[in-house]
Amino acid sequence: MTDAEVLAPPSAPPTATRWPPVLAVALATFTVVSSEMMPVGLLTPMSQSLGVTDGVTGLSLTITGLLAAALAPFAPRIVGRRDRRAVLVAFMLLLALADALSALAPDFAVLAAARILLGVAMGIVWGLVASLGPRLAEGPRVALAMTLIFSGVSVASVLGVPLGTYLAALLDWRAAFWALAALGVLCAAVLAATLPPLPARGPAHRRGPAHALRHRGVATAIAVTALVVLGHFAGYTYLRPVLEADAGLSSGAIAACLLGYGLAGVAGNFTLGPLSGRHPRTAVALALGGVALAALLLPHATGGVVTVLLVLLLWGVAYGGVSVSTQTWVRTADPAVIEASAALWAGVFNASIALGSLAGGQVVDRAGTGAVLLTAAGLAGAGLLLTALSRPRGRRRDG
Repeated sequence: MTDAEVLAPPSAPPTATRWPPVLAVALATFTVVSSEMMPVGLLTPMSQSLGVTDGVTGLSLTITGLLAAALAPFAPRIVGRRDRRAVLVAFMLLLALADALSALAPDFAVLAAARILLGVAMGIVWGLVASLGPRLAEGPRVALAMTLIFSGVSVASVLGVPLGTYLAALLDWRAAFWALAALGVLCAAVLAATLPPLPARGPAHRRGPAHALRHRGVATAIAVTALVVLGHFAGYTYLRPVLEADAGLSSGAIAACLLGYGLAGVAGNFTLGPLSGRHPRTAVALALGGVALAALLLPHATGGVVTVLLVLLLWGVAYGGVSVSTQTWVRTADPAVIEASAALWAGVFNASIALGSLAGGQVVDRAGTGAVLLTAAGLAGAGLLLTALSRPRGRRRDG
């Protein structure tokens, strides 16, 4: 959501709630994030097939995340006055093309080119979908529409990767990207069939992300978001090497553990999500505490599949609530700059994914898996400390 995409003026009649297009947009966010995150669960087989290290393969996340982070805040200006429905359909098809190219990649150079295309598609889609809730729902149902749209992000982060890992275990890693390409085409068709015309709207004000950062609550929430996402992806990107080298798990066992992590994450999303609506800081603190604790415990839990699974369940529940709780904190900290702060949140979130995977790759190549998990715990712990030290404003909310 950016300050170039605006809500209907207060005098405008309420829009009838359109749940099919809301769910279609949620499918789009699920597809986009699943495509971005898929290398996490396939890191080892991709590295072996392409003849590069795990750290180099992890750069495929960095490439995508940095491009998406750079483009998302400016997407409405880039696409100009074009109908948003047509733009979303076109860029979902570009995403499908990028996933197909990833599936065909004979070496890392081609994979990098595919991930560049994916980053462009992600940036434009991210820059448009965050503003669609108020255009597809009315009054009190806007919050539910936004929750459903963002649930695609949370569910993809914790379920899309395990499902892709499971498919890769049955076939190979390229099959997972072919499945994502097919899903992208399907999503484009669903968006074309269900979304109403969404013509561009003029700017409501000139406030941008820099203005939003002047509010202490927004700035704190953005900083906390950066820390936890950096920490999570520093460790989570290299989770498969941990499970293979340290825990000695087979591909099937890894897929089962990641699937358990994913299901726990869905539960965390729908548990911490409602809590964040009432107490966003509390929900953020619980999520960050869980991520930090799980990262600390995992090196000591590699003696068996049961202990690994228990720690991953904790990690999944905790990270499942990160997207919805941090976004809610940012959104409610200062409603007057909601568009600018939402755009900033999206950019920081994606940049932190990229930088987290990059930092994790450097650590794991130089110091090993234990060090990368300790790094993840430290960053999430720093975010937890900042959350605890922040001072809420207002009586009704703690954010």
